[in-house]
Amino acid sequence: MEPAISLRGVVKSFGDFRAVDQVSLDIPAGGIFGLLGPNGAGKSTTIRMIMDIIRPDTGTITVLGKPAAENVRRHVGYLPEERGLYKKMKVLDVLEFQGSLKGKTPKEARAEAKTWLEKLEIADWADKKVEELSKGMQQKIQFAAAVLGNPPILILDEPFSGMDPLNQNLFKDQILDLNRQGTTIVFSTHQMETAERLCKEIALINKGQLVLSGPLAKIKAGFGKNSLLLEYDGDGSFLLGLPGVAKVDAFGSYSEIRLEAGADPQSILHAVAGRLNVSKFEIVAPTLHNIFIEKVGGTATPILERVGDA
Repeated sequence: MEPAISLRGVVKSFGDFRAVDQVSLDIPAGGIFGLLGPNGAGKSTTIRMIMDIIRPDTGTITVLGKPAAENVRRHVGYLPEERGLYKKMKVLDVLEFQGSLKGKTPKEARAEAKTWLEKLEIADWADKKVEELSKGMQQKIQFAAAVLGNPPILILDEPFSGMDPLNQNLFKDQILDLNRQGTTIVFSTHQMETAERLCKEIALINKGQLVLSGPLAKIKAGFGKNSLLLEYDGDGSFLLGLPGVAKVDAFGSYSEIRLEAGADPQSILHAVAGRLNVSKFEIVAPTLHNIFIEKVGGTATPILERVGDA
């Protein structure tokens, strides 16, 4: 199947700073794709080039098989990290205007906008000015503007920014429903836990370069089941000093322990049994959070690693 979006050798510099450096990447159609990386990694610059807001210095970008400049306006909905709403306009008027930019008549745009305001539980605010809305509510309006016209590709740049857990869950349900209907979702974030739950395939960018890409299940399998999830009561500060332990990511009474190659997990359980009251001990593949830390933390020169589908 032809990729929804394809980048080949894309480079973008701002003065002497190279924000995106030789990125080549295929985003499959029909899935939820995570474009991941730390702040300043080049994610938003990459998205702006896909959206033809800025042009790459070199390289090519295609959307549904055609140059991005020709295809992106008609086929891609975009929720930017920074909101671009007209604050003095009323919510429904803003969405009517956004719909008109996508070829809708005012009547069609208002009808579709009302449907989305109901789905996003913000219909009572339709006649309010944007500036009267909270940050989270404005994010809902921006999302509604992105999905008007039912574009086949939806790019979401930090979509959960400024949202409480209830509204994050509401957004998540809408994103999954759109994907079930066939919409390709490109999801950019530095929140690894959310990405791990939603994304089928990911690309990890650091310092403008592609570090890791492929199906998430294959990536995690490639790291092996050499991590332990440990829940306990007591002082676990000694865990890092145990033989066979390479790294400990501690959260009070919960730790993820990365083992050295060849280490026996049972020896760790035996070592902690007399010192901690263990309520959970599980051998797992590392979380996306810890893969992120391992591949990005302290990496001066990223090395591309593609994990294939076969």
